[in-house]
Amino acid sequence: MRTKLFLLVAAVCLFVGVEINAQSYAIANAKIVTVSGATIDNGTVVIRDGLIEAVGANLKAPADARVIDAAGLTVYPGFIDSLTNLGLPPAPTRPAGGQGGGQAAAAAAAAQPTSNSNYPAGLRPEDAVYDDLRATESLFESVRNAGITTALTTGRSGIFNGQSAVINLAGDSVSSMVVRTPFAHHISFATIGGGQYPVSLLGTFSALRQMFHDAARHAELLRLYAANPVGMKRPEADKSLDALIPVLNRQMPVVINANSEIQIIRALDLIKEFKLNGIIGGGQEAWKVADRLKAQNVPVLLSLNFPKRTAAASPEAEPESMDTLRLRAETPKGPAKLASAGVKFAFQSGGATAVADYFTNAGKAVEGGLSRDAAIRAMTLGAAEILGVDKRLGSIETGKIANLTVVRGDLFGRDKFVPTVFVDGKLFEPKEAPRAAPGGRASGQSIGGTYSITIDIPGQSLAATLNFIQQGAGLTGTMVSQLGTTQIRDGKVAADGFTFGGTVQFGGAAIDINVTGKVSGSQISGTIDSPQGPVGFSGTKNP
Repeated sequence: MRTKLFLLVAAVCLFVGVEINAQSYAIANAKIVTVSGATIDNGTVVIRDGLIEAVGANLKAPADARVIDAAGLTVYPGFIDSLTNLGLPPAPTRPAGGQGGGQAAAAAAAAQPTSNSNYPAGLRPEDAVYDDLRATESLFESVRNAGITTALTTGRSGIFNGQSAVINLAGDSVSSMVVRTPFAHHISFATIGGGQYPVSLLGTFSALRQMFHDAARHAELLRLYAANPVGMKRPEADKSLDALIPVLNRQMPVVINANSEIQIIRALDLIKEFKLNGIIGGGQEAWKVADRLKAQNVPVLLSLNFPKRTAAASPEAEPESMDTLRLRAETPKGPAKLASAGVKFAFQSGGATAVADYFTNAGKAVEGGLSRDAAIRAMTLGAAEILGVDKRLGSIETGKIANLTVVRGDLFGRDKFVPTVFVDGKLFEPKEAPRAAPGGRASGQSIGGTYSITIDIPGQSLAATLNFIQQGAGLTGTMVSQLGTTQIRDGKVAADGFTFGGTVQFGGAAIDINVTGKVSGSQISGTIDSPQGPVGFSGTKNP
């Protein structure tokens, strides 16, 4: 009897567990931009078990579904950022002003995991980004709240940046986030530093060509030895060259980061010489060589981090050159020129510190002549096709992963808001920032004052002071640390936190940062994001 009772309880628990995991949703009364087919003016999307179960104009919501009334809203496939560093821990910092750079580089090198590679760190194509990924939910939140659900992520440093991974921006573990790994090898025209070869870009090109030639010879020796090892010297093991064999066999793409016309030409020359399955990453001036990109069938992961003046104009400022002005004017027109030439491309954020730039600058590309449909495709199905995940992502179709973004307002407009996001069928409901009342004030928290914070930079802590001046939903003030004083710009206060941007002078360079945080009583915490990666901070309000 006790055994039967135990089995009954276990069965009930199993049934309840299945029901919980099988939560279904129905997004009803919405305009649905499927991307792969016609737009549905008033339809329903049904989600079950993390997948799109059905989509159509005359669907009835299942009895067990939670219904989300999306009247007046538009449903898009979850947007894809096709080249990022999302999910990676922040890069270690360097001393300001370049002091102690040699010692710091040596210490950083000593701290790196040991490797049996015959090549120095930075020239190891066997390194995989998957090994460094972290399921850091808090760092995904701001990106996901903007409507981006999927990203291609790769490393920040080295000539070989690491074999990339396509990840969904939600999950309790790295394994649950990964959609595809590895996707491609990534190459940057950079140097290794620390006095190691190559120390110049000319040396970098030579090193890359030599490694590809060595890998081809290595592959041939392995083939011959496998066919008949008798009387033949055993080829040496070399995991770095092994990693390049799938690239030479066109089994794995290679993404070469290049923005200027001359860099793109050099990348295309390398792709042609070794008959690679090549992709250009960045591509700000790709439109200048659109015909050659089309002829070689090389797609572009096109940066939406459009050039802009970072320093405020002043009588003492150096006038900008005509080339700089022309680049700023012509870059937003580049996507339309690539589309006209028949070049495949997908949009990527390009390291922009403000996630809103992804959509704002896509809108500028539309203003520059790109059609809205083409712009949306470059953020959804077009990106999925280049990343090789179009059977699973990129459009609203039955059977695909339920990555969906619900938008109120114009997708490319300033008043756009994303009230609902699904990632792998998991529901997220971002909170809307309070709107200003007729008197000019917004209904939100009051966070004005001075805060002492600690910024958690890897390997060290940096003390800083935040001086907030709040006017309604607007936020101004300064952030002061040993790096200097940063003026707060574009500051906003919402019911659930605050955001602001700024520029930090570090090591003689101006670095844009984007800050997201929350205040609870006297406690403050949040994240500072920069091209070097995100870092956390926390602190208290001063009396």
